[in-house]
This record gives sequence, C-alpha cells and structure tokens, in this order.
Amino acid sequence: MTESGGFVERLKQKFAFDIPHMDFEGQRLAERIYQIIMVAFAIVGFGWGYTCQQLSQTVIIIASGFILSCILILPPWPFYRRHPIEWRKPEGGTPKAGRKKKDRK
Repeated sequence: MTESGGFVERLKQKFAFDIPHMDFEGQRLAERIYQIIMVAFAIVGFGWGYTCQQLSQTVIIIASGFILSCILILPPWPFYRRHPIEWRKPEGGTPKAGRKKKDRK
C-alpha cells in the first residue's frame, strides 16, 4: 500500500506544473489580436469566395483564421505577461468577519 501511495505522489509531483496566467494588458492585447485576425480573414475570405463563386472557399479561409487566432491567443505566451499584477501585502492584525448590525428598538 505504501508503494502505491508513493507512486501516486511521484506522479503528482512529475505532472504538477503551474500554468502562468495572462495579466489584464495581455488579455486586452489577445482580444485585439483576435479581432484583427478574424476581421482580416473574413474580408479576404469573402473577397476570394466571391471571386471564385464558392462559399466553401470563404468558410475554409475564415476557419483557418480562427485556427491561427487560437494558436496565437489560447496559450499564455510570455508577451501576454509583461505587466504582472502587484498584490498588496496584508496588513497586520486579524481580518474582521464583518460588521455587526446594531439592535434597533
């Protein structure tokens, strides 16, 4: 039993990793990149599809733009983490659970 417990713990340590998160400026940049890619691919796709008279060409071009935007947006790339959030240090003392209501007569 202890060996299997040790094995599970080793697996947890081996596969445990911290996923870095985007900061707020990175989220704004990611949204802007997504919008630019999708609008550009939609315009090009519509133009090409109209020229070829093939709706399938338009759909393929727009889908490829979506795939490109997913590759650029979904992973937390380092350029999305340039402005880390600076958290305030906790102040001394114990936190208050909340204010008590005054008894009204």
